Amino acid sequence: MTDFARSDVTLANWRTAPFSQWAFQNVSEIVPSAVIPAKALGEALPLDLGALKDLQVTGIGGVSQSLQAFLTASETDELVVMRDGRVVAEWSADHSDPARPHIIFSVSKSLTALLAGIMAGKGLLSFDKLVVDYVPEVAGSAYADATVQQLFDMEISVDFVEDYLDTSGGFDRYRRATGWNPDRPENPSPDLKGFICSIGKGGWKHGEKHAYRSPNTDLAGIVLERAAGARLATLLSEHLWQPMVASSNAMVTVDRVGTARAAGGMSATARDLALIGELVRKKGDGLISETFIDDLWTGGSRDAWQNGDQTTLFPSGSYRNYWYETGAGELAAIGIHGQWIWIDPATATVVVKLSSQALPVDAELDQAIVSVLRKVSSATL
Repeated sequence: MTDFARSDVTLANWRTAPFSQWAFQNVSEIVPSAVIPAKALGEALPLDLGALKDLQVTGIGGVSQSLQAFLTASETDELVVMRDGRVVAEWSADHSDPARPHIIFSVSKSLTALLAGIMAGKGLLSFDKLVVDYVPEVAGSAYADATVQQLFDMEISVDFVEDYLDTSGGFDRYRRATGWNPDRPENPSPDLKGFICSIGKGGWKHGEKHAYRSPNTDLAGIVLERAAGARLATLLSEHLWQPMVASSNAMVTVDRVGTARAAGGMSATARDLALIGELVRKKGDGLISETFIDDLWTGGSRDAWQNGDQTTLFPSGSYRNYWYETGAGELAAIGIHGQWIWIDPATATVVVKLSSQALPVDAELDQAIVSVLRKVSSATL
């Protein structure tokens, strides 16, 4: 396995190094998870970096190094590069298995949004409705007067801080509600929906700024379940995973009563995530409406982004339906600990990078990764 035993990995430490190297591909042994069945099982044999083997990139601190050296230095587990719909390069760390689903954290949000786009196209969901129209239990909470579109754009005013390293405050209580942290008998958390419904409104109006808060997407998952009358794992399988002919089952963690962690609980293989990226690059490929996909690039409020809390990531970017528009023509889905789907329409390239970075968020490393993803996308293959 690694230099530690399975018994050393617990609910309290599974997201920390070195245990994360194993746990990020075995989440279902730590947190209860629901399977998202695929139609065709079995991965193709891995490739290698091919034409990218000798590619020189700029790493952290401006250091020039080979792509492979950067992947190791940035704690990458899996890399898949797709050009014109064909996998042209692939790399796996020694400890990683490309056939095993890897947790994708907030890339889960982007998949949830694609499912919403499919459901809207089938008339099962309206982004213009209020959240309370689908989930009456949010009456009295921050979400009572918010629209579904504001929910999917992270433009909700909430009295909640996204602090991944919190061990005793609101984010820790949220993690306990999701089943991701051990609960505390002296201060027990409610289930996930109960926690969401307890969140009060912040000091600004809905729609004024981009405020990245994960409970929004967990609520979005509940909205989708109520709109379609089925569990999130079933909806993802029937409307997305099987129609796109994913090669492997995916998973999503659930809380104590079975509510899916739409915000960050999904696990999937890098190759299947490359298929997701290619689906978006091809404007939905008949599965998702082209209008919905185009809107990921053009529909986000740049004013809200500029007023928000992630501007330094993409200074001229925007955010729409849980996808990042970079301001330079690319689209990205991003998760903590180094999870990326990168789509560059100009070069018909999709790159997936899955990692077990020690830090949840590393701003300097993020900028280096963006630089490397752009270098890979523009490389001759």
